[in-house]
Amino acid sequence: MNENEIKAIVDCMAASKKAYEVQMVQTRHRIKLVDFWDIKAESRILEIGCGQGDTTAVLAAYIGEKGLVQGIDSASPSYGSPVSLGESAEYLNHSRVGKQIKLDFNLDILDENVDFQENFYDYIVFSHCSWYTKSSAELLRILEKVKKWGKQLCFAEWSTEINTIEQYPHLLSILIQAQYEAFKQESDSNVRTLLTPGDLRDIAGQAGWRIIKDSNIDSPDLQDSLWEIDKVLMDFNDEIKGVKNMPEKITDLLHSEVSILRALTESREVKPLSVYSFIAE
Repeated sequence: MNENEIKAIVDCMAASKKAYEVQMVQTRHRIKLVDFWDIKAESRILEIGCGQGDTTAVLAAYIGEKGLVQGIDSASPSYGSPVSLGESAEYLNHSRVGKQIKLDFNLDILDENVDFQENFYDYIVFSHCSWYTKSSAELLRILEKVKKWGKQLCFAEWSTEINTIEQYPHLLSILIQAQYEAFKQESDSNVRTLLTPGDLRDIAGQAGWRIIKDSNIDSPDLQDSLWEIDKVLMDFNDEIKGVKNMPEKITDLLHSEVSILRALTESREVKPLSVYSFIAE
């Protein structure tokens, strides 16, 4: 995909009006994912956890006007910052790729009333959304349910396997969040359940999917590591105060980990984790 084609996708995103270069980086990463998944023109896609549409827009550009991207998300249209899901969806629907996109929010895929035609979709896509699930058991139930709707599963999530020391602060920020999230019953955080590549392979297999191809994909310019680190450093005290029944030793451990994180970010460059991606059938 050439530069003008990439810019055309970015122009479909509401977030590009607030931070164009940020959206360019995010879109380039999604293009790597869609290229790896080998998404074909005119395909029908069910995208689980579509969020603000970063992957949705790229998928829509690849499939063309004769294809369909059905995006669903459990969050409300008001969720998300600096652009909400609803604002992004409205912008996408009025963009050049809007004809091939259908988005629904506040939709619990495990609700018994949620169903789609068997084998209707060529691809089921999970792009950076598995850590939003409440537990590994919930992800297993989702992967089991969606299997009858599509022919291939295209999956991507941050990898917990670091290749360079510059990636460690990103991983540490994730580990800190995952530890205090483990004490919450309800959450709207980015990291609710930490799942490793090994966990994801096991869960996919238990759900009846057979992985036919996997890879680690590097996008070192992604800003997500800085966002996650800033979230921990800014919100940690409020997060800890809001968690009930946390043992004192865990609280002390988390405070120490935050101190390590702060020192690391002050002393060295930070890079994002790689992304683990696979195709299954």
